[in-house]
Amino acid sequence: MRGLARALVAGGVVLLWATSGSAQEARVKRGETIALTTCARCHAVGRVGASPLAEAPAFRTLHRRYPVEDLGEALAEGIASGHPTMPEFRFDADEADALIVYLKSLER
Repeated sequence: MRGLARALVAGGVVLLWATSGSAQEARVKRGETIALTTCARCHAVGRVGASPLAEAPAFRTLHRRYPVEDLGEALAEGIASGHPTMPEFRFDADEADALIVYLKSLER
């Protein structure tokens, strides 16, 4: 099932990049909203600024560590980290997809 969830999210990201500009902008905006409401307490989620929690990587640099497309499965199944201050988050497939699209937009 994990492989299927990953394939669906990755396929959704590719499909979304091929859609119209306004649809793409809406997905980016939704992902940004999710990042701001769920992640910004610890992470820098925008194009500039430091993370409020020093150990939390800025979202704009995540693609330097690994392909953000690979986060789809972790986001959908419950992302957890090895450090105790990171809470576990679980997103539905559409939310995970929107967040990945937003992360991809920060790579530019």
